[in-house]
Amino acid sequence: MGMSIKKGDTVKILSGKDRGKQGTVLRAFPAERKIIVEGVAVVKKHVRPNQQNQQGGIVSQEAKIHACTAQLVCPKCGQATRVGHKQGEIDGKKTAVRICKKCGAEF
Repeated sequence: MGMSIKKGDTVKILSGKDRGKQGTVLRAFPAERKIIVEGVAVVKKHVRPNQQNQQGGIVSQEAKIHACTAQLVCPKCGQATRVGHKQGEIDGKKTAVRICKKCGAEF
């Protein structure tokens, strides 16, 4: 089954050095089951000077984390929650929609 977390979702980190932080998903890699979250798992990377970056040096950027270490935050109740799926309609098309296991809201 695919990942329940998508780009643009707000997630809460459950484990690791950034446990308890919340952030927005910048990119999702469903094949690897990994995500990049804004402000989480920040690492320093040494960069050579090139056309885009004339200076080079050390750059801070977010690293990939495993999707199972993050839990989706419900936009309605604001709590970190498990995600359920059910058949619904989005823009008149029948599709599976995600639902909050705590309050039942669709998102």
